[in-house]
Amino acid sequence: MTALHIPVLLDEVIAALAPAPGMIMADGTFGAGGYTRAIIAGGARVHAFDRDPDAIAAGRTLAEANGADPLLMLYHARFSDLADALRDGGVGQIDGVVFDIGVSSMQLDQPERGFAFSTDGPLDMRMGRDGPSAADFLNLAAEADIADVLFRYGEERQSRRIARAVVAARPLTTTRQFADVVRRALGWHPGMPKDPATRSFQAVRIHINGELDELAAGLAAAEAVLAPGGRLAVVTFHSLEDRMVKQFLREASGMVPAGSRHMPEPVRKAAPAFEKPSSAIRPGDAEIARNPRARSATLRWAVRSDAPARNQRDLAA
Repeated sequence: MTALHIPVLLDEVIAALAPAPGMIMADGTFGAGGYTRAIIAGGARVHAFDRDPDAIAAGRTLAEANGADPLLMLYHARFSDLADALRDGGVGQIDGVVFDIGVSSMQLDQPERGFAFSTDGPLDMRMGRDGPSAADFLNLAAEADIADVLFRYGEERQSRRIARAVVAARPLTTTRQFADVVRRALGWHPGMPKDPATRSFQAVRIHINGELDELAAGLAAAEAVLAPGGRLAVVTFHSLEDRMVKQFLREASGMVPAGSRHMPEPVRKAAPAFEKPSSAIRPGDAEIARNPRARSATLRWAVRSDAPARNQRDLAA
């Protein structure tokens, strides 16, 4: 397999994971295999997941490169299924998990996938090529539901105006049609600093792929499979995702607000599941110059403690 894209914050992610011979790690978003290749180069074995069948098909050559002693095992599955898939395969606790959240560069660069509006393509946006497409949602959903999705997942303040325009313009079948509807609704013209269609595309993509629910389930799965001392590294590309990861790590590491005279000190009922969570790590100017898509990326990582996973505590309670 030819490495088509270098993932963002690659050096920082590998430093956070610290792969070494004998370790077992999981790449929850295999994509073009950039993180996986670097982890394998560090000596670790990788169990790699991707819901996109194209990514899995492209990775077969890399998976077969070591013959009878494979360093890569591929799973055509969502990363929320990581814990179950590893258990079913007889794999116990592992030493590292990495997630690269959102749409991949491979998907963005294929107009037929419908993720971008820089070139025209079918209004699809399905990461796994299954389920309702973006066109299905925009052509069949109620105006209020479209507005809610645009506001919630795109943080679009003019969501109601755009939703009215979408309903009036139905049926929509291509990415360019949808982008033009958004632009006209917001009075955009070439030369303005940012194309407003970006927020609406992000919102619809997140909705039809269930990305935030997937992220929440994936973080819980990583907590369940990581061994004490194992590393979790998560790269996100917009504020909704980053806030979820930051909150997850704060709660999982016991970093709750201190008490005050108005609110008593909270009681910690169990030891934290993670320790040493990092602050936000962002790409430097040199990386952004090489890859403008890296501009909005944020890495957060943490080390698994020896406490039981919180969902296991809940089951035992």
